[in-house]
This record gives sequence, C-alpha cells and structure tokens, in this order.
Amino acid sequence: MSRSRVGVLISGRGSNLQALLDAAADPGYPAKIVLVLSNVAGVEGLARAEAAGVATAVVPHRDFAERPDFEAAVTERLEAAGCALVAQAGFMRVVTPGFVGHWRDRLINIHPSLLPAFPGLRTHERALAAGVKLHGCTVHYVRDEVDQGPIIGQAAVPVLPGDTADSLSARVLAAEHRLYPRCLALVAGGRTRIVGERVEQDGGKHERGADADAQLIVPGPV
Repeated sequence: MSRSRVGVLISGRGSNLQALLDAAADPGYPAKIVLVLSNVAGVEGLARAEAAGVATAVVPHRDFAERPDFEAAVTERLEAAGCALVAQAGFMRVVTPGFVGHWRDRLINIHPSLLPAFPGLRTHERALAAGVKLHGCTVHYVRDEVDQGPIIGQAAVPVLPGDTADSLSARVLAAEHRLYPRCLALVAGGRTRIVGERVEQDGGKHERGADADAQLIVPGPV
C-alpha cells in the first residue's frame, strides 16, 4: 500500500499531532508522517514526534524579516522530506496567499469551532456568550482567508449547563483527536474531491462517539 507522505506544522504541545501520530503508527493508515516542523523551539510537540521516531525541524519565524521568506524556508524543509500533504495542528502563524497557493488542496487545518461560526480566536468563550447549544471543531482545506476553505469534516459536542470555556474546550479537544485522523485519512487516501469549493464524496457518515458525546460528520465512510 502506498501511503501519502505528510508534514505536520505545529507551534506548541501537539495534542492533535499525537492523535495523528497514533493513527499513522498503523501501517494500514493511508498517511505516513515524515516530518514535524515547528516555528518554536523546545515545544512538547517536537518531543512527541521524536518519541514516535518521526523527523523534526525547527524554523523560527523570528529569524525572518518577511513572512514569505519564513514560509519559503518551511516549504523547503517540507519538500526536502518529500511531503505530498501538509497538516496544520496548532500552527500559530497566519499563512500568506503565496504559501496557500503553493500547497493548494494539499494543506489542511483543524479549527475549534463549527465553521463558519466563530472563526479566529477565543472560540469557546464566544460560543458560550452566544448561547449556542452545539459547539465543536472543523477540519478544512486552507484558503487565503483565515479559517475558511472547503470543509472536510466536523465534530459536534453539546454545550452543557454550567460549562466554562475550559470544560467546553476539553470536550471539543477530545472530539478533535477523533476527527482529525479520520479527515487526514480521507484526504491522504484520495477519497475527497473539491467541487465548487465544497468537499464531496459519495455517501456520508454520521458517527456518534462514546467518548465526549461527540457526533462526527465526514464526507463518506471511515
């Protein structure tokens, strides 16, 4: 089985990275993580990658006066590792249209809200303030606008009475750890197509999980 070579971009602790590493440890998984790259040295995510035997790289964004120069260095490392796909997992840098264009339809991200609701930061606080009854996370292809792009999959969790931003964040994070590996598998396995900026695949899948009471919605069987 040919596995798609994936680079993962991180900036911190790498909890979603760990979910991807765990999934990719199965030789039957359609993606192989070949590089974990951070823009911050010494973060926990790099240690997670090293423990899994995955190559790491650090490209500090502060070493570059211009963002395109930083991104060119990132792309150079990714391409040297033979990456066909790139997954952002807590990568705290807004990428430029040039980077998006270079990796178009090969660059995905996970965001802690049910997009298009609550793009940007402080999503859990904003969800609570809005009084929504469902919150969650979204995996999407990256486009020029922040937290936009064709949606690959989503996971919804209930907002419970008495929730705080921390308790809601923990419930969403558990759902993220289940959703991201499934969505990466779809993309790496060539099981998604983008039609009119929408992700399509025959059929559909709604999976209600035992953990975190999450409902996963992805465009096809997983």
